[in-house]
Amino acid sequence: MVDSVREQLLASHEEFRRLAQEHNRYSQRLESLIEKRYLSDEEKLEEVKIKKLKLRLKDEMQMIEQEHRRSHETQVA
Repeated sequence: MVDSVREQLLASHEEFRRLAQEHNRYSQRLESLIEKRYLSDEEKLEEVKIKKLKLRLKDEMQMIEQEHRRSHETQVA
């Protein structure tokens, strides 16, 4: 069910789609940092910053999902 809600939102909710795309970009950048053998001090700071940004985006996406579920539960009830 979570995947279907997420798929619906990706297809129909512009803000959710934008957040998901941004989250994916951060995930890709983080992956490229993780693949490095050693990180410079700047890269270490960037890694921490990206992790925090990803969490913020994930929280925003979860709020939109919860709001979507609540609105659909109200319509069904």
